[in-house]
Amino acid sequence: MQLLGIGSRIDHTEYGKGVVTNVTSKHYWVTFIDRGLETIDLDSDFEVIEACEDDVDTISFAEVESSLVHILKRWSDVSEVVPIADKWKGGKIILEPGDTSLQGKELPINQFFHKITMVRDRLRVMEQKINSSNNLDEQEKIDLQQYITRSYGSLTTFNVLFKLKTQQFVGQRSK
Repeated sequence: MQLLGIGSRIDHTEYGKGVVTNVTSKHYWVTFIDRGLETIDLDSDFEVIEACEDDVDTISFAEVESSLVHILKRWSDVSEVVPIADKWKGGKIILEPGDTSLQGKELPINQFFHKITMVRDRLRVMEQKINSSNNLDEQEKIDLQQYITRSYGSLTTFNVLFKLKTQQFVGQRSK
């Protein structure tokens, strides 16, 4: 299939005659005489009246960025920046033993939160490795996935620390 450049003229079966004004990886943006601007699939049914040869950049910056973010999240050990809820910034966790003769422990809540997000990231990596494994059959993958889901559920207690709801732990949902 020949990719048309901007300025190409076409005759579309449904929209009539028009001129290609933009090209993406999946669509032509065409300004039609009778219909105005329409977006059509690259493989739509149309006749080429005049093709303009042009170096067409068929991938938008947003598509490149989206793909790159997806790849980095899936295959790298780089963890995303997860902000702690504002009310916990600068706070501390105090652990007091039931036995008063023993010493308690204080630690900055930011350190604790970082450890929790690292556990979450490692669970995600484990999940990806299970799903992409060629050594496990489908039932084994399902069984292991259920353990991971239950682990997420056990960690939902700490959701109060997350600034963004979209980054919180989600366990098994009731149906």
